[in-house]
Amino acid sequence: MIDRLWVEKYRPATAADYVFMDAAQKSQVEGWIRDGAIPHLLFSGSPGTGKTTLAKILINQLDVNEYDVMQINASNETKIEVMRDKVVNFVSTMPFGAFKVVLLDEADYLSQASQAMLRGLLEEYASTARFILTCNYPNKVIPALHSRCQGFHIRDLDKTELTARIATILLSESVKFELDTLDSYVTAHYPDLRKSINAVQLGSVGGVLQNPANNTATGDYMAQAVDLFKRQQYKQARELILNNVTAGEYESIYTWMYDNIELFGEDDEAFNHSVLTIRDGLVNHAFIADPEINLAATLITLTEK
Repeated sequence: MIDRLWVEKYRPATAADYVFMDAAQKSQVEGWIRDGAIPHLLFSGSPGTGKTTLAKILINQLDVNEYDVMQINASNETKIEVMRDKVVNFVSTMPFGAFKVVLLDEADYLSQASQAMLRGLLEEYASTARFILTCNYPNKVIPALHSRCQGFHIRDLDKTELTARIATILLSESVKFELDTLDSYVTAHYPDLRKSINAVQLGSVGGVLQNPANNTATGDYMAQAVDLFKRQQYKQARELILNNVTAGEYESIYTWMYDNIELFGEDDEAFNHSVLTIRDGLVNHAFIADPEINLAATLITLTEK
């Protein structure tokens, strides 16, 4: 029985614990904390890379009163009524502290009308409220919001560093593991750190990180597929993916293949072949009626030797 999610247990609580991509970003965040203030912010990056975590670190280290914080998952609350009713009512009252903070997770899912109204709110309540927006796809956020927020792109963690962070968690939890087994879980979900941690927690049984091939109860078919790819059992890996992929996952599978392109060969010729194959598969995905057939064809071409 899982009594506490590791992704929450080991979530960084301060800027000192957070892994920044470069010294400039670290210095910027430390400057905001030192000055006790932030501008309107737009955090962008892949899922699971720490956008919301960084937002919460800022809120925590700026000592924002808990009653001055509103968090909204914009992928669930996309309509303009959310802006007009919840957000306006919240920011229009005086803060208990220096300012209020509205954290809008996945702001790229907000409707165009909601984004247009948000543009006005950023200006009207700039003296008493700050808005932190997170998004996976910054191109879906209207230019007017980009111009009113300071952009902060969070790049994917290096795969080796991501693996090391999860290995540290396993050691802290006294879970025994083989590096190759850990790599299968990481590769299955890279660059999503959050999903990788959750997968490893589910895969840890009896104090041992189970090989995904022997631990089908978790439903982590991608980790099982990675194990098959490593053993060059391409047909079985392809069938496993096609039998389990859902309608909403097809595009992410192409991105995953590119992020883990070394699975399909590491020399220059293999790399070039893989890039072109993935590109063609993703382009065709938008035009072919049956996405399963297209993904199957892409996987076959990708693993041809």
